[in-house]
Amino acid sequence: MAVLTLRRKLAILSDAAKYDASCASSGTEKRNSAGTGGIGSTEGSGICHSYAPDGRCISLLKILLTNFCVYDCIYCVNRSSSNVARARFSVEEVVRLTLDFYKRNYIEGLFLSSGIIQSPDYTMEEMVRVARSLRQEHKFAGYIHLKVIPNAAPDLLAEAGRWADRLSTNIEMPTDVGLASLAPEKSPSEIRTAMARVRGKLDEAAPDKKAKTKPEKFAPAGQSTQMIIGADAADDGAILHRAAGLYSGYKLRRVYYSAFSPIPDASSRLPLKPPPLMREHRLYQADWLIRFYGFDVPEIVSGGEDGLLDLQIDPKLAWALKNRHLFPVNVNRVDRELLLRVPGLGTKSIDRMIQTRRHHSLRLDDVARIAGSIDKVRPFIEAVDWTPGGLTDHARLRAKLTPQPEQLSLF
Repeated sequence: MAVLTLRRKLAILSDAAKYDASCASSGTEKRNSAGTGGIGSTEGSGICHSYAPDGRCISLLKILLTNFCVYDCIYCVNRSSSNVARARFSVEEVVRLTLDFYKRNYIEGLFLSSGIIQSPDYTMEEMVRVARSLRQEHKFAGYIHLKVIPNAAPDLLAEAGRWADRLSTNIEMPTDVGLASLAPEKSPSEIRTAMARVRGKLDEAAPDKKAKTKPEKFAPAGQSTQMIIGADAADDGAILHRAAGLYSGYKLRRVYYSAFSPIPDASSRLPLKPPPLMREHRLYQADWLIRFYGFDVPEIVSGGEDGLLDLQIDPKLAWALKNRHLFPVNVNRVDRELLLRVPGLGTKSIDRMIQTRRHHSLRLDDVARIAGSIDKVRPFIEAVDWTPGGLTDHARLRAKLTPQPEQLSLF
């Protein structure tokens, strides 16, 4: 068997990691990169980009420890029966790569996942060794995101959270039925148990103002998960119901939605084509409405064809068009909860509007200046100098607010 070079391993294992969407660094502490305070070149295999809440672009080395796996999940390109090139990093090689990229200012951190080799405990221990070596032996101050291996021992999960900024346990499929069908070797209860254990440690690490001593830090950026969309028959309602349950039950920072991508030598049980990428985008928008805008899942998906979100317009506009009797709302009088329901208004714009109207009544141009765009907002609000009249109930309002595809020009 030919010995693979480190460069070849990096090419294989960074490509194998691209299917995991739960790669983000939002919520952790801001650090400087090797004293430079900036990000340099990000060319090369395995470097992905994430965005922090303040808009900073953060580059991470995103790789698998190995793409060998004892499981044979039908939807996974790295399944045991897949005919793909295989590779495996040693712990020392991952540490060396991370430090090398970090010192060159190519990255600000590491996202490490893995196929399951030998056993969940063995795989988790190898990943923990990477993080422990970086933190203890090399004083690495960058971001570390580790993938949790379900059914690994609780003490390994505890140590993983000691060294990592974020942990993620992929729920894989939106429903237990879907997981049983496409990944029968995996147990939904074991996945949820791992997430519950992480939540328990996060609760223990939560600061207590009355306590005399600070609790030991544990995954300060919290935990996240990923669901594959379009590989099974789950509709958007089922997906969002599962996401809402995960947020409330396990204190997740994020649920990531990854559109199924056809893989080589795919089973006939999988779809021949991926779902529209717009479906993934609409799910993220709906997720945002649930987390930050006070919407419930039934409100968002009610009336949708076959339980699917409208691909033509965003879910907040779709809701507003179905509930025109609630509009227009007066931007100078209604509370924040109602303003959050207005299409085209974001949370930051709404907070600025509430702050501004304490000093003077809002006119339409004030709303336009604060919101940045007024076209989608105008039919649903009243201001000092503006009322939409019959525009809110106009039969063709949806068509007026639906983005039109660009026309091809002959010239």
